[in-house]
Amino acid sequence: MSDNNLPKTEIELESWMKENCYNFDNYSINGNPIFEGFGIDKFGGLFIWYYTERGEKNNLKYFQSESEIIEYAFCQIKADKWARTHCIGFTASRYEKEELANILKNTAVDFFQDEIPYYGPDRPAYRTFVLGCDIIKTKQLKGKYYKEK
Repeated sequence: MSDNNLPKTEIELESWMKENCYNFDNYSINGNPIFEGFGIDKFGGLFIWYYTERGEKNNLKYFQSESEIIEYAFCQIKADKWARTHCIGFTASRYEKEELANILKNTAVDFFQDEIPYYGPDRPAYRTFVLGCDIIKTKQLKGKYYKEK
């Protein structure tokens, strides 16, 4: 399915996400489990767009048909920059962060980096994200540059 064709079913939405290398970490589409994020549920004849976090599930919107909820979910997912991100670098080393950035620049892979106070305010963690299907080209880098310790 091309990006221009709007999925009509949950299975088509799941396929579109896989084909375009979206991640399913925060989206429960076609029943995949998540710890937190958005998802599609069905109750009787209603389709429900929900959000779950820390074991609390909140129903956000109700739809009369599968095609309506799929159109809504498609637009939400497509607009979410984090839905296309894949973290391949997680390190406390500024040198490793810069080394990974140079590798990605030299291979013309789009990426972005940030830092979070994961290890405390004086020792941040540096994260590197690639987008979409660039995860396929960079998967081997995660083994070297993803160090969550």
